Amino acid sequence: MSPWQALLLGLVQGATEFLPISSSGHLVMGQALLGIRVPGVAFEVAVHVATLVSVVIVYRARLGRLVTGVACGDGIAWRYVAFLALATVPAGVVGVVYGDLVERAFEAPVVTGVALLVTGAFLWTTRWALPRAERRELDWRDAMLIGLAQAVALVPGISRSGTTVVAALWLRIRPAEAAEFSFLMAIPAILGAAVLELPELRGGAAGLPWSALAAGTLAAAVTGVAAIVAFVALLRRRAFHRFGVYCWAAGLLFLLYLLVA
Repeated sequence: MSPWQALLLGLVQGATEFLPISSSGHLVMGQALLGIRVPGVAFEVAVHVATLVSVVIVYRARLGRLVTGVACGDGIAWRYVAFLALATVPAGVVGVVYGDLVERAFEAPVVTGVALLVTGAFLWTTRWALPRAERRELDWRDAMLIGLAQAVALVPGISRSGTTVVAALWLRIRPAEAAEFSFLMAIPAILGAAVLELPELRGGAAGLPWSALAAGTLAAAVTGVAAIVAFVALLRRRAFHRFGVYCWAAGLLFLLYLLVA
């Protein structure tokens, strides 16, 4: 993989990790369309950690308040952190128990195409969920249900940010709070995924040029910040369902490409 190809995949990762159109699905499609296969897991881990940095940058004030609150024994901060931890459990369990099955899904591009159609359907339902989303406070049940939505998103083509936010909106969580919880959930989820891949990183970048790794990482971090800002803005404008149309178009076009390729 050349630095330019890595840059392109990094841009795709950074944008699609937080926009509700599935980063994993777009990486599968990007590699298929570019005719490349990324060696090892170093690149995947690097761009995911880069998008984690994006979350920290955008939500640094909120994270600072949570850290301070936890350190001072504030009950509200401890409760919120506990909700984040609880919401991480389902995806962690599925990743450990069914990790091989998830990996096989990544090797079957048709799964990505079909899953994008499903994601589009989820996003389209926000036309009805958004007007109902008026409750601010989360509870234990909300955290678990949003966590289950995140677990479903382990399938390539199912958007993590999309499914978790849609689930929160249907639970009547206000849009800004739904987005915040979804993005903060990404921190333990991405860290957990990176830790699980650490044993496979013993060989370093597995033949991947360091220039390519650096280009992809930087691109993912910068575009990740822009994607989070755009995501929240479109959610507030109640234009979120339009991403569903994109997912339908992308899924159908990719399935057609696989059919004729």
